[in-house]
Amino acid sequence: MSDTQLQDSVTTSRTAASPGEILLRQREQLGVPLGEAARALNLRPAVVEGLEQDRYDEIPVTAYRRGYLRSYAKYLGLNEHLVLDAYQERYGVADTERKVAPVSVSRPPSKLGAWLFRLVTVLVIAGLIGVTVMWWQSRGGSEPPSFGDNPPVEEGGEPMSAADEGAEPTPPTTPALSSEQVSQPDSAGDAADATESNAAAQETSNDEQAPTVSDVAALDIAASTEADAADEEETAPPAGNANRMELTFNEQSWTEIFDANNQRVFVGLQTPGTTATVEGEPPFRLTVGNATGVVLRYQGEQVDLAQRAGANNVARFTLGE
Repeated sequence: MSDTQLQDSVTTSRTAASPGEILLRQREQLGVPLGEAARALNLRPAVVEGLEQDRYDEIPVTAYRRGYLRSYAKYLGLNEHLVLDAYQERYGVADTERKVAPVSVSRPPSKLGAWLFRLVTVLVIAGLIGVTVMWWQSRGGSEPPSFGDNPPVEEGGEPMSAADEGAEPTPPTTPALSSEQVSQPDSAGDAADATESNAAAQETSNDEQAPTVSDVAALDIAASTEADAADEEETAPPAGNANRMELTFNEQSWTEIFDANNQRVFVGLQTPGTTATVEGEPPFRLTVGNATGVVLRYQGEQVDLAQRAGANNVARFTLGE
């Protein structure tokens, strides 16, 4: 049965079915374990079981109840309004009676508090002024020194005298250059000779590096061999096709697959219109919820899931033995 048919049946019998019964039927229809649903909702299994059994001892706050019911319905692919309306019809009156109107008491502002605040402010300001006066008296009441009182200081860090201040600075002496530093090439003949020798050396190196006919032929053979090897690798059949499964989910389904090493290679609640490819070591143990809405291909052949499905439309079988 698809989600649309289930929601239609819930709509027609909304007064008879409780919100927990709606959630329980949908979870069993999809084949989702209770622990997996609790892990996906980030809730304890006892809370999820209480939602399905219409026991809300674990959730005393009404707002939390509605939020958990809404999240659970969305996870199972149900219309959240169907579940919330069913809860309102059964438990809405009791929730309204438990509500208590809060009592608000308005008090005028106290005048004593305002006077105390002003008094404390004045005392703090007076204390700051007193501390400042005491610090000033401890320094003898003298004015702070001016910047012109300090004597000028030379580059070496010693103060200059009055005679030094009036003297003119001595210009720095320039060191004399040696004859080797001043000397330059007398003529351009040496430069021309160096240019000719460099050209001759370059021609010699080019002659030594020129490839021969045998070298070109060897390079062509190596290139053709590498191309043939690449073509063989591309034409070779991909490894692992014998152990590959392809699943197409036309309807919402919870699927879990284990390989021969008892490793879970695929798990989750899949949405309609998605596909998945699974590889591993056979044989595989599969649990496919809502099996009639899933298309499974193994080794290129389609597997009939409807024939393997049980009473709840959940297929549990082993493949690849």
